Amino acid sequence: MVQRCRKVGVGIYADAVINHIAAGSGVGVAGSNYGNRATPIYSANDMHHNGGDTSRNCQVSNYFDKSNVQYCDLVGLPDLCTSCDYVQTTISDYLNHMGRIGIAGFRIDAAKHMDDGELSALLRRVNSSLWRFQEVISGNNEAVKVDMYYGTGEVTEFNYARSLAPAFIDDNKLGYLSGFGERWDLMPRKNAVVFLDNHDTQRGEAQLTYRNGKLYQLANIFMLAHPYGYPKVMSSYYFDNHDQGPPGNSPAGCSGRSGPSASDLAGNLSTPMGGGWACEHRWTAIANMVAWRRSAGSADLTNFAAPVRNAIAFCRGSTACLAINRDGSNSWHAQLKFSLPPGDYCNVIRSDDVASCPTIRVNAGGSLSVEVPSMDAIALHIGKRKTLTEIFM
Repeated sequence: MVQRCRKVGVGIYADAVINHIAAGSGVGVAGSNYGNRATPIYSANDMHHNGGDTSRNCQVSNYFDKSNVQYCDLVGLPDLCTSCDYVQTTISDYLNHMGRIGIAGFRIDAAKHMDDGELSALLRRVNSSLWRFQEVISGNNEAVKVDMYYGTGEVTEFNYARSLAPAFIDDNKLGYLSGFGERWDLMPRKNAVVFLDNHDTQRGEAQLTYRNGKLYQLANIFMLAHPYGYPKVMSSYYFDNHDQGPPGNSPAGCSGRSGPSASDLAGNLSTPMGGGWACEHRWTAIANMVAWRRSAGSADLTNFAAPVRNAIAFCRGSTACLAINRDGSNSWHAQLKFSLPPGDYCNVIRSDDVASCPTIRVNAGGSLSVEVPSMDAIALHIGKRKTLTEIFM
């Protein structure tokens, strides 16, 4: 699977759960036994524990105490001694082995619960070409700060979704996004991995998920278009309760860029599609915005405009431009100035097929007149310019 994905430019990132082992006891997926704070590869001596008693440890209970957060057991999960040489060697050997298999990088689960110095020492043993990002959930005035981990790799910015979602949920707030990023007390963009929802928050604090239909899609379009952070798109399945697992069938609905229809997106997505899989990464607009972002490259925000309520437009340099209409009732008849070369462009929100996609013309000087439907967007980028001849009008 890893090699097949690599051949088509898809990198696989492993979830590295290296802070702890499973609680309780039982039989693992490979048929091996675990329990009594030990597994086939770790003994109780490889865990943090109370004094000389390897059978027990303190529990994480005080987020204002760094030692409690990083050396006690998180929700009863035996805490690995990440400063111990055997543990560091075992984990780094495994990560390097996965690197040889071909993974592109890994996410470090519960990085907040490991001392940043100990984690850094462990990761120095790992192939530096493997990209890594760390789960560090920020909290007000807590002892463990996200900036402690900037030297180890990118860090999850949980305040991103907490800040961005209300700008789409509330009326007439999009215009404030002109300065979105560090000025909103978010971490430096070069350190941030950002998302609207993830596998944890989707069933908890996330204010926007697939259930919010078009509103969620618009926020994803913005996330993929904006230069702040490294965006992470959710791909999930329909659920009715917190502990519900995935469907038992294969995700047939993810086999193409089908995604939900416009009518489905207009309301809450409560009817399972694709055999119960939501497949957000295959929604046409979200999938095509990935190529839009590649066209934008490292260019910063330009041409930001908020000329009417609930609508914004901006470009990224001279290669990619976007307009969003969050109004729930009215189309936006927009007169815009984009920093794109003149020509006819695909609106990749609808399709990226140059032969049949909806065409939007950018005139000489970057002017264009376009209707942006209610709760919709247009996105143009140089990679999908249909005509190369300049247009003079």
